[in-house]
Amino acid sequence: MRKIIFLLIVAAAPAFGVMNYHVIFLDDGVKILKKADLALDDTFIDARGVKRFKLITNPSLVKSGVKNLIDDKSASIPK
Repeated sequence: MRKIIFLLIVAAAPAFGVMNYHVIFLDDGVKILKKADLALDDTFIDARGVKRFKLITNPSLVKSGVKNLIDDKSASIPK
């Protein structure tokens, strides 16, 4: 019984992390943005090329502050 509880806790930790952050792939690298609400929607977003318009039209990303993240160069993980 203890093994099952331990495995459930270990499996719940990454799921909770996925529910807390947007991972946005841009031309210059990867940016991570904290979500405004806990949800699995829009966890991994591909915004390379001309797809950046999708970022500023997505309500959940706008609520999380994607405009400030795009302008901020210090929060990126380079390729």
